[in-house]
Amino acid sequence: MTTIPALIDDAAARFGGAEALVDGELRLSFVGLRDRVHEMAGSLAAWGLAPGDRVGLWGPNWWEWAIAALGVHAAGGVVVPINTRFKGDEASYVLDRSGARLLFCSTDFLGTDHLGLLRAAGGGVPSCVEEVVALREPVPSGTVGFPDFVAQAPPDARAGAAPAPVSGNDPCHIMFTSGTTGRPKGVVLKHAPVCRAYRSWASVIGLRHDDRYLIINPFFHSFGLNAGILACLMTGATMIPHPVFDVPSVMARVPQERISMLPGPPAVYQTILNHPDLDSFDMSTLRLAVTGAAPVPVPMIEAMRQRLGFKVIVTGYGLTEASGIATMCRHDDPPEVISATSGRAIDDVEVRVVDPGGREVPTGEPGEIVVRGYNVMDGYFDDPESTATAIDADGWLHSGDIGTMDAAGYVVITDRLKDMFICGGFNAYPAEIEAAMLAHPQVGQVAVVGRPDERLGEVGHAFVVPAPGAATGAAEIGAAEAELVDWCRDRMANYKAPRGVTFVAELPLNASGKVLKHELRARL
Repeated sequence: MTTIPALIDDAAARFGGAEALVDGELRLSFVGLRDRVHEMAGSLAAWGLAPGDRVGLWGPNWWEWAIAALGVHAAGGVVVPINTRFKGDEASYVLDRSGARLLFCSTDFLGTDHLGLLRAAGGGVPSCVEEVVALREPVPSGTVGFPDFVAQAPPDARAGAAPAPVSGNDPCHIMFTSGTTGRPKGVVLKHAPVCRAYRSWASVIGLRHDDRYLIINPFFHSFGLNAGILACLMTGATMIPHPVFDVPSVMARVPQERISMLPGPPAVYQTILNHPDLDSFDMSTLRLAVTGAAPVPVPMIEAMRQRLGFKVIVTGYGLTEASGIATMCRHDDPPEVISATSGRAIDDVEVRVVDPGGREVPTGEPGEIVVRGYNVMDGYFDDPESTATAIDADGWLHSGDIGTMDAAGYVVITDRLKDMFICGGFNAYPAEIEAAMLAHPQVGQVAVVGRPDERLGEVGHAFVVPAPGAATGAAEIGAAEAELVDWCRDRMANYKAPRGVTFVAELPLNASGKVLKHELRARL
């Protein structure tokens, strides 16, 4: 299948009455899911959506989000997911920049009214947005409720074909970057490359028809949309969206829904492992974990197997500009390879490690990861200058990530170029330092950033979430911070060892589970 609409129809034909989507009391079979998607596509066509039109989606992992997005695809439109952590001005920028004609929006999520934030923004709702659909109650004045919007569909929409022909070369998503280091840029992705990439992804990790997939990765992110919704359609796995990561609720849903697939960045698993009540939850149905975004220490891999029961743990690496996927471990790789690397290039994709001049570096030497292949974005939306900066004349996508590659092509992502700091003339990679510090019994989670130093230029500073049972008193914490600095100096090169440690209750995370290091730098 080379388009998302064809994927939806194929899933209904292959998996029929099997459970496709579970959200609260709603339980849809694959046939039922297809019918809801066709109905939404019919409503969109009746509203006046034309092929190629952009539609914004700003809300959490609810079934309405999934149906709306797939309906847009079936109607020939382009989905523009919006980060749920964005403020009104940021969302307004994304909508205006993409020229979205329609917006599906949450009006009450964890006490936040996203539409209210948008209306209160400097420019308000952008003029390009002709209508706003409230995903759930309440339905504010000037908007239409989700059921009322769906009611516009022709009577035979559920049983009929999708209302617009879609080709594999048509755009399916414009996924905006996080905007944590500047204005977000819209990554244009097409149907055929996305479908091809995630069929490869699902095959590599071994996702199966009998898997029940708790999608905690947000739908607005490639992991939640492509590796979540689309991968389930490809394999017949049951998608169970989870609107917000909360350790007790996730641990409760595992036995309730017999969850077998639980993905996420390492911080997610570490938070679960650190929970004091973990042993009171039945996690025996867990089978498959897919992680990435940061190194996974060997002790964490062992704890995930022994305490959480995972049989398969796979790491991978990708970026939005590469459809969210570039390298993967294979599930027959030795455990130490899965623990220590982000795998090798997926089929028909090239990955290299290069120096600042674009020359490939020797095996084992650090450099920038570059990617070339069908999975590379079509470009940044209406931004040829940024596109030319990201993709060179030979078609290599420059990731901004630093890593090494071994003789077999397996890569180790050591850091972001922007996160690396230079201490006394030596390049220091925070991710490497963090992985070492996790071996200390007081350390539950850790993030290292560089801070200015008059003599050395920059030095490391570690923000640490204490492990369960660690010291909590002010005097004890002060002593523990000093002890941890000494511990690091004994175990790593001087330029790597943090000069300071701050214990914190939690690390600031974005909705994808990545640590917001710019916030930590601001604290310093």
